[in-house]
Amino acid sequence: MSVFPKISLKPEVTEYLRNVFLNKEVTAVDTQEAESRFQKLLTCLSHPPSSTCVRASTHLSQMRHLFLFLKQQKCGSSAEVPSVQIVSHPRITDVLLLPVDGPRYRLSSELVVGAQCGSAVLRGAHVFAPGIVASPKYMKAGDMVSVFSDLEGRCTRGATSFQGNKVFVGNGVAEMDRSAIFATETPARGVGVRMVDPLYKSPSFDGVLPSMVFLQNLPSVVVGHVLTPQPGERILDMCAAPGGKTCHIAALMGDKGEVVALDRIRNKIDRIRQNAQMLSLQSIKAFCFNSTQAVSDEPKQEAEGPPFPPESFDRVLLDAPCSGLGQRPNMASTWSLKEFCSYPPLQRKLFQAAVRLLKKGGILVYSTCTVTLSENEEQVAWALNTFPCLSLQPQEPHIGSEGMLGAGLSPEQLRLLQRFSPELSWEQTDTTAPLTCRADTDTIGFFIAKFLKT
Repeated sequence: MSVFPKISLKPEVTEYLRNVFLNKEVTAVDTQEAESRFQKLLTCLSHPPSSTCVRASTHLSQMRHLFLFLKQQKCGSSAEVPSVQIVSHPRITDVLLLPVDGPRYRLSSELVVGAQCGSAVLRGAHVFAPGIVASPKYMKAGDMVSVFSDLEGRCTRGATSFQGNKVFVGNGVAEMDRSAIFATETPARGVGVRMVDPLYKSPSFDGVLPSMVFLQNLPSVVVGHVLTPQPGERILDMCAAPGGKTCHIAALMGDKGEVVALDRIRNKIDRIRQNAQMLSLQSIKAFCFNSTQAVSDEPKQEAEGPPFPPESFDRVLLDAPCSGLGQRPNMASTWSLKEFCSYPPLQRKLFQAAVRLLKKGGILVYSTCTVTLSENEEQVAWALNTFPCLSLQPQEPHIGSEGMLGAGLSPEQLRLLQRFSPELSWEQTDTTAPLTCRADTDTIGFFIAKFLKT
């Protein structure tokens, strides 16, 4: 069901995406269907998926024990929270699915936030004071307010009302007076509105076995399984922050072997180490390093930290930095076309390093959370042409759709790719249907390719 307008993008970006989804290979099959698919994409991107995915730490506890514990806890920190439906994913053994409840209804008192803040609220965040651009004239701490997102960034900071292009994202309780939020001397910090009734509500896991459950998008969990890590192997996660996939890889190995996690930002490495410690994973070694420079030119020798000699790893995960156009919900983006198109060159530099670091007979998995051809299928076509040693491999599980036409790949090659395309089932998504029937299709936009190096 459409509650929000289509995602708000700069006109040049919308036209670029339209050309992607109506490329010559696609329109040669069915132009009308291609246009319909593109319009559905713009709509579904502004809405959250209808289910929440929880990855269980099966290296610490059996799934059935965790399932029963969550049922008893009613998926929340309060005994007053009503019990919710929890089901196991039929094909992915370490995944539990829970429904997203919504939409909610608005109040008369309106508070306005920026588009980025609004998207964060839809993903479960509270409203932090710097994100507030307008509030009721006499708002006091403790007042109930309806929160709206300013899609076009036209609301004047400090306004008492706004009649522009805005959408309702949920209800909350003000934690500050209006005068404190818009104080001129010292910018306000901290939570400005505590969301108590978001438009779409997921079960809370605050304080519930943080070492046992990990909130993660379903396609991100699929990536770990597609990599098929084995106990005793040495595996590299090239762009690892915040560490969800890193920890999943280590768990799938039974914490036996070595998982090297790299990221170029220091505080993100600290986050990876914290997650590993929380999940009792000893096999993870995290380093602050630029992965494009992770290959050593020195004579081959064992290296604990980067750079590494060529062919140092049995498997490599390149979950590449990307334009993020598959993330949901995302109601608006102010990025320019130049910013969206800046990622493919970096992705190719990382890919070159990944191939050099991978042993012969090893597996490389490439993934993104975006929907463009240039970052997905076109990168696969480039890789196959650039590295004759690489060949595409079947993926298990394969619960997404096949790759999209437009990069010159053969039908056989497209079938080996996995593209999560929520727009393909947008109008068929029935929130009354069982979670297991809609969870695989109503996801974020995502892409996975699996290669063998020979």
